[in-house]
This record gives sequence, C-alpha cells and structure tokens, in this order.
Amino acid sequence: MHSIGLDRTVTTLTTHGSVGAFSLAHNGVVALTQSSINRAPEVFTVMKAGAPLNRITSVNHELYAGLRMSEPESIWYKGDKQMVQGWLIRPPNFDANKKYPMVVLIHGGPQSAFNNAWSVRWNYQMWAAQGYVIFAPNPTGSTGFGQKFTDAISGDWGGAPYRDIMKGVDFVLAKNTFIDKERVAAAGASYGGYMVNWIATQTKRFKTLITHCGVYNFTSMATTTEEVWFNEWDFKGMPWERTDYEKFSPHRYGKNISTPMLVIHNELDFRVPLSEGMQLFTTLQRRNIPSKLLYFPDEGHWVLKPQNSELWHQTVFQWLADYLKK
Repeated sequence: MHSIGLDRTVTTLTTHGSVGAFSLAHNGVVALTQSSINRAPEVFTVMKAGAPLNRITSVNHELYAGLRMSEPESIWYKGDKQMVQGWLIRPPNFDANKKYPMVVLIHGGPQSAFNNAWSVRWNYQMWAAQGYVIFAPNPTGSTGFGQKFTDAISGDWGGAPYRDIMKGVDFVLAKNTFIDKERVAAAGASYGGYMVNWIATQTKRFKTLITHCGVYNFTSMATTTEEVWFNEWDFKGMPWERTDYEKFSPHRYGKNISTPMLVIHNELDFRVPLSEGMQLFTTLQRRNIPSKLLYFPDEGHWVLKPQNSELWHQTVFQWLADYLKK
C-alpha cells in the first residue's frame, strides 16, 4: 500500500499481501484491511511509514490454525513480448515425488490481475486442496505491471495474452517435474471465460476446460452487453466499423473445438449475456463434444448466493475430477 501526499511523493506502508480498503484519520493513522492468498482480510492500523502493522482483528484464528495450505510461489517467465509474472500454488501436504494434475486459472477484467489476495469466489487454495497444482498467470492486459502492459490487450484479446498463457504453461511444465503434463485443465470467468473459449478453438493440449460467463461471439456481445462503451474501447470500435472485428471471436472457429467443456452462465448476467454461453453450449452439443451447462436463473455476472456458490464449486470440482483424476 502507498500513501500519496500533497507533494505527490509515494511512501510504502506495507509490502505484504493486498490492501482491500483503507481510511486515513486526522492524526495520520491509517486503518486498513489486508489479506493474502493464505488468509482472508483482517483489520490493521499503521502509525507511520516504516512502522509495523498493528493487528486489530483475528477472525477465525482457530480455524486457520487447523488448515494446511502451501505457500504460494511468485514466478516470472518470458512471455510473448516481455517477462510475465504468475503464481504457482501447490496442494497441501505436497510431495515432490508424486505427479499432480494442474489447473490453469485465467483472470477476468481483462484489465485486472491475480494478486496476493484472498477471494471467496476463485480461491486458489480451495482449488489446490482438491489435489491440483494451480498456475495463475498475469498475462498481457493485467494491471500492476505498467500502463503500457495493461493497454496492450485492447484489440488483441486472443493474441499476446493467449501466447503469454501458453508460454507460461510450457515454462511451468518444463520446470516442475511433479506436474503431469498429460493432465492439465484450464478455467476462467468473464474475460477468463473468453480466453478459455478461445483456447478451445486454438489448441488441444488441455484435458478439459471450464468457462464461466465468457464471451463467445464478439458481434452479438457488442450490441447486447450493458457495457457497450467497453466494446467500443477495448475492441477499438463496433462491428460495422472494423473489417477484422471477429478476428479473435471464438464462434468463428467452433469447428476446431474438441475438448470436453463445462459451460457456466447466469440468467441475470447483463455484462456478458446468457446468449454467449448458450451459443457455445449449443455448438458443443451439436458437435457431440462432451459438455455440460450449469445455469443459475438468479445470479448475475458472479455467483454470490451461498447455496449457489456451493453448487458451483461441487459441479466444478466434480467435473475436474472426472477428467484429471482418472
């Protein structure tokens, strides 16, 4: 976390984990919430730059004491055009002499990032606890690595970001002999769901794929999403303004899909409308590709209701087990 004064100088207050919220008191004390991949948010205060954080809360301390989680590893590798950062999370009770399946998680946004932070939706440790090595890359378009890197995804959704992810998979498999390269899956939501859809049309290297509320057809998405402005910005125009608008649209390459897919989409998703998931699922079904649709009539772009979240996780983890644990 950094504080910015009137003189525009930046002072580092903490370098561990991620700060989710903060408040500055009139006497200069900062109250903040801090989390990490291994710990949900807690409240802290800090008196001044360089001073240690003062813990205010210890929610579920006893519960965490009984959990086994591996320490996440931050890795760097050569991507399409520059070095790319990502996270590698091993299963609890990890044994380097064993062979583990791997799941590649792909973040949404796409101008976002996988940070050293806790999540109640796509939680790395919960996925790793199923017995998988988790690789979570931050490809072109991710935030936190300079504005040029973030902006580079505009108009290039299936270009450099795709190559960054594939190069990351190659790097991780080459470096870690405990990963079974024959048992690798990929999963993502929103832009991550789009990337999974794109991956399905570009490679057959994955055993299975899971796509949540992902874009499948750039043209239909452009005029049905609630964020029309986003398409105009990120795709550099609308369908009638560009001759190459569908260059990276997965639906144009549906004939290439052969990987079994779990498709998840929600009725109240106005960001990436339900029709996107239905177009993909219909393609899979008509082409006799093993596939399943998980549909929530009462959720938007995210699955937020506790019972729905439980069903989501049960369905996702069972689907993965069917393909990665045989």
